[in-house]
Amino acid sequence: MKKLQKHNLLFFLILSTIFFVKTNAQEIKTTVNQDPKFEQILKEKRKINVGLASNEAYKIQIFYGNSDDSKKKLQEFKKEFKEIDGTIVYTNPNYKVWVGNFETRIEVEKAMLEIKKKYPTALIIKPSK
Repeated sequence: MKKLQKHNLLFFLILSTIFFVKTNAQEIKTTVNQDPKFEQILKEKRKINVGLASNEAYKIQIFYGNSDDSKKKLQEFKKEFKEIDGTIVYTNPNYKVWVGNFETRIEVEKAMLEIKKKYPTALIIKPSK
């Protein structure tokens, strides 16, 4: 009888331990605190990537400098030349403002005549793929 009581007690102890461990197990909750600027930077990068054309088109570079000034120049350009699209391209450590998507040299030269009046340092480029 004592042997049976010891087994029952041992069984009860094991069962209690398993039950106790199961009920006191920790739940894993992960909270990620992300800086809101990170999402803004991602959106800006996506816009820049979409703006890059992988074709053989000519473009006009109207500005080369820091991020804030390049954004101002692009906004200024879009107000004056609404029919020509533009984008900002990052090349370490500066930003470039590229405008237009001209298929032929003649088209880009024609646009360049008007753009040079406002942006005298503008230059024609043909981005590589």
